[in-house]
Amino acid sequence: MARSRNLRSLIAEAAEWRLIGLLLERPRGNWHAEIARLGSEGVDAEVRAIAAACEAATEGDYLRLIGPGGLVSPREVTYQPFADPGQLLSALAVCYDAFAFRPHLEEPIDHIAVEVAFVGYLLLKQAFASARRDRVSEETTAQARVSFIETHLAAFAAGFAQRLEGSGPSYLYATARLLSARVPAPQVPERVVPSALPECGACGGPDAW
Repeated sequence: MARSRNLRSLIAEAAEWRLIGLLLERPRGNWHAEIARLGSEGVDAEVRAIAAACEAATEGDYLRLIGPGGLVSPREVTYQPFADPGQLLSALAVCYDAFAFRPHLEEPIDHIAVEVAFVGYLLLKQAFASARRDRVSEETTAQARVSFIETHLAAFAAGFAQRLEGSGPSYLYATARLLSARVPAPQVPERVVPSALPECGACGGPDAW
């Protein structure tokens, strides 16, 4: 019974992260339909309310605000002034490759929507491992998820939300603020040489996946 509850909780959390990531993606194709579908699948009430408020979202408004050359950057490298951009992107690629994550988006791999999608993907991986009663893979994936959030998303989620406040579509700011509340407070950055930059902890390459 406890395992069943844990599995349902993981799947529900994965759906919420998927919806948050989708809200941070560019509105196009069947974006509105997918938002509506995920918003009706028992996600958190606050996430559901944000999803319901984005019916008028347009690709143009999105691009003007956080698209290439927009008012606010959605990329992690922008918020890590002391990090080497190439090494940061390389660390992200290692994390993604370790879990066979292949983002379908055209955005850079440090785009906030891509990073949020990866967290949702890891939650699904964890749920799958739990369903198979594979404790090693379940724990490895859970540790990688926590490490990834602390190392990457926590570094810029709050800053991204702050820059969005009072600008553009309100659903984007509400989504960013919600995301910021779900990750740890960012640590004060330290000036480090490139070779000393932190890597993605448990993302080093789990054999289980």
